[in-house]
Amino acid sequence: MTLRVVVADDQVLVRTGFRMIIDAREDLEVVGEASDGQEAVRLTRELAPDVVLMDVRMPVVDGIEATRQIVEYGSRARVLVLTTWDVDAHVVAALRAGASGFLLKDIRPTELVDAIRLTARGDALLAPTVLSRVLDRFLRTTPDPAPPPSLQDLSGREREVLTLIGQALSNAEIAERLRLSEATVKNHVTAVLRKLGLRDRVQAVVAAYDHGLVQPRRP
Repeated sequence: MTLRVVVADDQVLVRTGFRMIIDAREDLEVVGEASDGQEAVRLTRELAPDVVLMDVRMPVVDGIEATRQIVEYGSRARVLVLTTWDVDAHVVAALRAGASGFLLKDIRPTELVDAIRLTARGDALLAPTVLSRVLDRFLRTTPDPAPPPSLQDLSGREREVLTLIGQALSNAEIAERLRLSEATVKNHVTAVLRKLGLRDRVQAVVAAYDHGLVQPRRP
């Protein structure tokens, strides 16, 4: 199956470069290009891509707001945010808006296409260079004083799994920690996402920090 991609960036050369990299792969295809966030939202509605490569800083509507609009109207597209700005506030804002991944624009071509494939599958994806600071930013965020009703729907084991997802553990690592099979862990992760109405694993990380399931690390 060919993965359909929309590229949103206000720089023509950047869009052209991404298109060349993506279209060179048999399983990937650029189906649309947008020069601003508003156009990105429109193309996502019209073309129903699997993944949207979204620049953060664009005219008319920025990438973060465009991501929020795409998520709010229920698109199945995963948004992969790319930016030259290695800034915590942008990372956090993009994730809170519903982005499924975050990468810097200096990523290698092979890493970019791998990121698109991972994002389309709903796997967690954050650039290693920014992951630790993203978590630090979440940890400094005051959690809600009481979990929302949806969190109460989780079983004790599912709450444990969500906490470990928030600690950036993989399914294999969670399985080892809890002495479960990976298949069982995968089922728990699926249940957590369904019960909390989360799009993917990245949003589960956000939820874990927002609800105080992960304790702040001391400086």
